[in-house]
Amino acid sequence: MSTSLCADAYVLELAGPGRIAALSWQADHPVSAAPDWARSLPKAWNDAERLYALAPGLTVFGAGEGARTRRMLERTGFETFELSWASGFDGVRANLVALGRHLHRDAEAEAAIASLDRRLAALSARSAERGVSPRVLYLSASGGTAGEGTYIDAAIKAAGGVNVMAEEGVTGWPAGDPETVLAVEADIVLTSFFTDGYEGLSNRAARHSAYRRVLTQGETETIPASDWPCAGPRLIDAAERIADIIDDWSAQVPS
Repeated sequence: MSTSLCADAYVLELAGPGRIAALSWQADHPVSAAPDWARSLPKAWNDAERLYALAPGLTVFGAGEGARTRRMLERTGFETFELSWASGFDGVRANLVALGRHLHRDAEAEAAIASLDRRLAALSARSAERGVSPRVLYLSASGGTAGEGTYIDAAIKAAGGVNVMAEEGVTGWPAGDPETVLAVEADIVLTSFFTDGYEGLSNRAARHSAYRRVLTQGETETIPASDWPCAGPRLIDAAERIADIIDDWSAQVPS
């Protein structure tokens, strides 16, 4: 079983029906890419009492999650596994290998990595054929963006775009600041978590007038939140969606 949205993505990549006892409490939410058969599975979260009741053979935690719960489970003989933090496709590969070994699903992990590599190679070929690289700005519902060293940056680069925040020297995940995003020019604005994320007071970009200006400065497209809640196996899906958007944009660029 898995206890977080990111852990769900890896478990679903390597294990199918009959092998998964439970997924996270988010598995039946719009932010999840869980297939229909998996959405009705029992729900798990970082609570030892809940996990004891589900009695899993292996509990998979997201990176940095549930440390106290993991220790309690391990002291009573339950097996656990924690994903490593990943900021790009190398991290995805490493997590697939490690979890595949833990699940005794090495062949499935190798197949997933081979598919990932083929798809990345196809994106690289598309980029070379396209010959133009648009400036891309990512904007989340909170108004935050993503710089160098993030999985958003990795997906944009794999698709053949230039992450304008990385180009500006920004690293990591800067907090929402309308002045920052208003100061850059982008050909394409990518949004995510606006309609399929969680409603809350932090969803500034959906209401703030400055962000609305950003959303009209170039071509604006939405990437499903379920593709990239973390650097998981579906990050390649996000990269392919971005490449499709870039293809459409490049077809309109004067030659």
